[in-house]
Amino acid sequence: MTGLESLTTEEVIEHGKKVVMNTYGRLPMTIVKGKGAWVWDIEGKRYLDFLTGLAVNSLGHSHPAIVQAIQDQAEEILHTSNLYWIPNQIALAERLVKNSFADKVFFCNSGAEANEAAFKLARKYAKKKYGDDKYEVVSLENSFHGRTLATLTLTGQTKYQEGYDPLPAGLSYTALNDFEGLKAKVNEKTAAVFIEPIQGEGGVIPASQEFLQAARDLCDQYGALLIFDEVQCGVGRTGKLFAYEWSGVTPDIMTLAKALGGGVPIGAMLATDMVADAFQPGDHASTFGGNPLATAVGCAVLDVMLQEGFFSSVQERSNYFRRGLEGLAQKYQTGDPVRGEGFIIGWPVSKVGPEIVARCLQKGLLINCVGGKTLRFLPPLIVEKPEIDEALKILDEVFCEIWK
Repeated sequence: MTGLESLTTEEVIEHGKKVVMNTYGRLPMTIVKGKGAWVWDIEGKRYLDFLTGLAVNSLGHSHPAIVQAIQDQAEEILHTSNLYWIPNQIALAERLVKNSFADKVFFCNSGAEANEAAFKLARKYAKKKYGDDKYEVVSLENSFHGRTLATLTLTGQTKYQEGYDPLPAGLSYTALNDFEGLKAKVNEKTAAVFIEPIQGEGGVIPASQEFLQAARDLCDQYGALLIFDEVQCGVGRTGKLFAYEWSGVTPDIMTLAKALGGGVPIGAMLATDMVADAFQPGDHASTFGGNPLATAVGCAVLDVMLQEGFFSSVQERSNYFRRGLEGLAQKYQTGDPVRGEGFIIGWPVSKVGPEIVARCLQKGLLINCVGGKTLRFLPPLIVEKPEIDEALKILDEVFCEIWK
């Protein structure tokens, strides 16, 4: 018990402002309970959750397999550190390797840590194989890779970097889907190219198959590593286990987090043997990374997703939702098309995006707006068609009220 259960939302927020650092632009609500695609606030109001903790609760809230895994593991052991072999960690790594391009996995606690590890591995590999002059990394404008100093530098949005100078050296940026721009940046000094197959925070903008293949070809030409950040778009979000599967372009390193733990913090960096061998004991580490609890839940998440028919069902229902959104976009003539893949969908709506988010909240639907003008939808992969219909109904009502 927290001692706050009997308070109103306003009273809880008042307590929070006194003791919690002001680093988030929070909505004026609290969430204290969840089941499936629904959550409840401290006063008992119910909301349809089409944001899922920023793509974390991909199996919905309180999924029985996750609840059971947490209960079972809590009765055994929660943490040991990586001074010892951890059976659950091995089991999760085996599942990831079996179902991906990778041969080895490093576990950590978040997407930022996974990208930090990838950044370090790429430079370590390049220096060991080619020498000290090969260290530069190319990232993309409008990208988002995390909040550590290195991943902040990888992030191609200056608004996140302001006030943190000097940033690490050796980073440059080019535009997504701009082959000529990428070609101009990659050279003999390039150690790696960082790409999100779908830019999530940047507005839900997919990389084209042609751009990903061009990046692969350039990396092969110059001995650079191709790194895919699938922290948000991976682990089932697109209707396949990994987003790169849609393009057929294989990276050398891939980073995961968010949905992999179903709500329990975990991150992972996957790599081929050739690349992973650049790390040796002492080169990188994480105290909590891949501990027994997080990896037990990770195994449960993958076991659910890898069941026969799971992804075909996700694809069918996500196509149903997208058709509904496209119908609304046509009805209200909102301009740019709906975009994304699977259940990571963006709908450009100009500058009224934040107002739409606020109106949806009032009516019991949780979504958000990225870049100030693109509605982002990240519903749970287990959402049912009646719940999709309810979300579309609320959106229709809101657009009817405010769209001009």
